[in-house]
Amino acid sequence: MLGEYRIEGRRASDIAASVERGVGTGALEPGRLLPPLRELAAGLGVNPNTVAAAYRTLRERGVIETDGRRGSRVRSRPATTARGSIRVEAPAGVRDLSEGNPDRALLPPLGDALAEAARRYAERPGMYGESPVDEDFGRLARAAFDADGVPDGPVGVASGSLDAIERVLAARLRPGDAVAVEDPGWGSLLDLVPALGLRPVPVTLDDEGPLPEEVERALRKDGARAVIVTDRAQNPTGARVTGARARELRRVLAGHPDVLLVEDDHGYGIVAQPPHPLAGATDRWLFVRSAAKAYGPDLRIASFTGDPETVDRVLGRQRLGPGWVSRLLQWTVAQLWTAEAVDPAVVARSYGERRDGLVRALARRGVRAHGGSGMNVWVPVADETGAVARLLAAGWAVAPGARFRVESGPAVRITVSGLAVADVESLADAVAGATGPAPARSYG
Repeated sequence: MLGEYRIEGRRASDIAASVERGVGTGALEPGRLLPPLRELAAGLGVNPNTVAAAYRTLRERGVIETDGRRGSRVRSRPATTARGSIRVEAPAGVRDLSEGNPDRALLPPLGDALAEAARRYAERPGMYGESPVDEDFGRLARAAFDADGVPDGPVGVASGSLDAIERVLAARLRPGDAVAVEDPGWGSLLDLVPALGLRPVPVTLDDEGPLPEEVERALRKDGARAVIVTDRAQNPTGARVTGARARELRRVLAGHPDVLLVEDDHGYGIVAQPPHPLAGATDRWLFVRSAAKAYGPDLRIASFTGDPETVDRVLGRQRLGPGWVSRLLQWTVAQLWTAEAVDPAVVARSYGERRDGLVRALARRGVRAHGGSGMNVWVPVADETGAVARLLAAGWAVAPGARFRVESGPAVRITVSGLAVADVESLADAVAGATGPAPARSYG
């Protein structure tokens, strides 16, 4: 059943480590069926409960999945092999539009803000036992939430959006719970959910966000205990939840008040259109905003708010780990906000010229593409591997859609932050030549 690979160990931890080594080296390929509990226990000379504990650990780490009587098998994308490894290395001379980073030219200089943070630190260094949220940072973050109609709630700080999402899922859910996720969606999130021992339930979306009937299906039929929605600049499709779609989604969510709603507004600061928050549609919710795209990924700062119990659980668990996010970084971001170091309208216009220009240029060539907000364009294709290879040969590196898909069809993601407006037409020619007419279907 396992070919040449032999699982070893006498303790549950050793057995689990042996399986993980096999997965990491490629000896146990994705989809490979593992031996039944009793069979492996007999082969190793251990109690079946020991193997059961090892398999449970592997499920919780996102390495394997179990499907009742069909047994346990290595996940199609085990957590030990992150989706980020599904990538194209851009050789010299090839334009790299695959990484998903913001345009460095649009990021603000940090010198003055860091100097102000250092001056403040010199006056009063931060110490243990102080509030995890700096007063100025919390006040400014709460004011921004209020301005966009996010319901009242306490403010917390995390080391980026994914950190906040991981903490709230761990605080509110138990291993085995189902989580509704956008498909296509953020690759890191699609890795995180199974790594926490949770079961991802893919939800189809269009240019206006998740389809309400898909969310309803995930909640009723699949028993999802949490729903994760991207408000704007959805990665990889550029979808944006409109006002009409938000009203439909609120009606669906209102029928499931115990479900955890997580909203990711990572497009804050780079999208001109206001968000239409769903927060408050359920009793348990968290609204997360990252500073990465507008101010710089290395700042590692995300603000969040939510219902008091959920925020308290997240902050309580944070206290037991890192304790808090550096107040030096909080002071720096607060200073950037106060100085209005980023003009969202200017940034949104810059990305929009390139993104919208590429979508229009592709349409003129008979290629359907998506990109309503943010910095990414999603192009459905018939042959994903072939399209990526042909574009690479034409001098353009793009991201394979496999990094972002669960059940949705093949596609490629193009990040326009490294694209000049003058290069839009030549890129569109290359994409049209590499992909041909797009399949007549939506994301799913």
